[in-house]
Formats: sequence, structure tokens, C-alpha cells
Amino acid sequence: MKAAELRTMSVEALEEKVKELKAELFNLRFQHAINQLDNPHKMTDVKKDIARVMTVLQEMKKEEA
Repeated sequence: MKAAELRTMSVEALEEKVKELKAELFNLRFQHAINQLDNPHKMTDVKKDIARVMTVLQEMKKEEA
């Protein structure tokens, strides 16, 4: 996921994306805890995606103010 793609989305869509990514991270953590996670690097990728979306979201909110 690229930051340029995120900047074209609306604030509501970004907030929904954060919710989806957090749910995915929860599921990955659960799979990791019971040793069913095939690719542990996926957790790192999802965390970085969450941070990227949150950063763009904060930029948009700052511009509005």
C-alpha cells in the first residue's frame, strides 16, 4: 500500500481501512499464538500499513483545521 494511494481516499474510507487492518492484525496475532501463521513477516507489514494510514489520516485532519 502506497501513501499516494491513501491520499486519494476520503477520511471516512481511511478510518474504515484502519479498522480492517487492526482486525487483520488481531487475526494474525491469534494465528501466531497458536502456531498456525505461515509468514510471520506479514504481521510487520500490517503494522506498517496501519502506521502509514494513520499518518495520512492525521495529515488530512491537520489540513482541515
